[in-house]
Amino acid sequence: MTTFTPTTSEEVLSTVAWAVAEGSPLEILGHGSKRGIGRPLQTEHTLDLSKLTGVTLYEPAELVLSAKAGTPLAEIEKLLAENGQQLAFEPMDYGPLLGGEPGKGTIGGVLGANLSGPRRLKAGAARDHILGINVVSGRGEPFKSGGRVVKNVTGYDMSKLMANSWGTLAVFTDVTFKVLPAAETEVTLALRGLLDDGAASAMALALGSSAEVSSAAHLPERVAARVADGALGSEAATLLRVEGFGPSVAYRIAALKTLLGKAGPLEEIAGEASQLIWRDVRDIRPFADGSEKPVWRVSMAPFHAHQMVLTLRMQAAVSAFYDWQGGLVWLRMEEGDPEAALLRGLLRKHGGGHATLVRAAPAHRAALAVFEPQPPALAALSQRLKQEFDPKNILNPGRMA
Repeated sequence: MTTFTPTTSEEVLSTVAWAVAEGSPLEILGHGSKRGIGRPLQTEHTLDLSKLTGVTLYEPAELVLSAKAGTPLAEIEKLLAENGQQLAFEPMDYGPLLGGEPGKGTIGGVLGANLSGPRRLKAGAARDHILGINVVSGRGEPFKSGGRVVKNVTGYDMSKLMANSWGTLAVFTDVTFKVLPAAETEVTLALRGLLDDGAASAMALALGSSAEVSSAAHLPERVAARVADGALGSEAATLLRVEGFGPSVAYRIAALKTLLGKAGPLEEIAGEASQLIWRDVRDIRPFADGSEKPVWRVSMAPFHAHQMVLTLRMQAAVSAFYDWQGGLVWLRMEEGDPEAALLRGLLRKHGGGHATLVRAAPAHRAALAVFEPQPPALAALSQRLKQEFDPKNILNPGRMA
C-alpha cells in the first residue's frame, strides 16, 4: 500500500490525476477520526491530507475564515476563541466514540461529513455556513465554488452539494466558512427525573416559547451520569441551553422556570460547567466506551422519537439519549447485533427518518447498509452525480453504497 501525503493543492491534483490515469482507487483521509464510519474500503493507495494544513485567510471583522482541508479543527477553534468567535454550528468530534483521540478531526472532514452539534436547532449544520471550496474532482480536475463573502452564489451551489459526500465526489483542498461571535453568557436549565415522554413534552414547550433556546437534549436515567465527569449524577436530565448577553439570558431563564416550574425539579448550570455538558452531548460521550457495540445516529421527527425508542426497547436491548429536541436519537445496541432491519422498520412505522450506523465491527459494516438506503429516484440521482464527478470510482469507492 502506498500513502501519498501532499502538502500543496498542486500535489493533491497530481496524485488524483495519477490515480485516474492508472485506474487505481484512493482512500481519502485527514487524521482518520471518522475512518470507521461507512463501509470498509479495499483500496491499495491512501491520499493522506494531514500535511495539507494552515489557515490561509482570517478576517474577524468580516466573519470569514479559510483554511487548507487538513487543518485540525481544534487549531481553528482555538484561533476563533482567542478572537471571541466560533463556528456556530458546533461541529462534533467522532474520535472518542470510535476509539480515537479527541481533537483529531479536520476542517475538510467537517464539511465532508456535514458535521453539527447540539446548536443545530438554531444554527444549522456545516453546509449552512460554508462560503466556498477548492476541490479536485474524481476526474483529476480542479475546480472551485463560492468565494469569501456571504452573497457569492450564482448557478449551482457546489459547496453545499459536497457536504455529506464523505470524500466520494471530490477531494477538498481549501474551504472557507462563515464564523460568528461567541455568546457572552451560557446557562443550561436542567429538569430532573423526567421520563422520555415527559421530556419530549417539556422540550417542545420550551422550544415553542419566546425564550430562544439554542439547544435541547434529554439524557435518560444512568445515561446522565456519563457526561461532565459524572457531575449531573445518574438521575435523568432534560437540558435546555440559553445563550446571549447576560441580562437577556437571565430574563429568558426566568421565563423558562415559570413555564416549566410544574414539570419537575429545576437546576441552573452556568459557564464552563454548562459548556462541558454540551461538549459531551455533542461528542456522544455516554457511548464512548471503547467497545464495538453498534451505535446508530437516527434523525426523525421529535414527536415520534420517544415512541420509536419505547417500541425498540420491547424487542432489543438498547440504550438511548436525545438531542435536537428529540430530532436526533443516539442508540447503542447492547447485545452486539445492529438490528438494522428492526430499527429501519420501526422508523418507517413512526413517521420515517434516517438511521446511520456510525460504529460497528467491520464485519457488520461490510454486510449492512451503513447509510440510510435511498428511495430509487434519489439513488439514481446520487449515482448520476457520482458518475459526473468521479466516473472511474476512484475516490473512497463503496464507502457510502
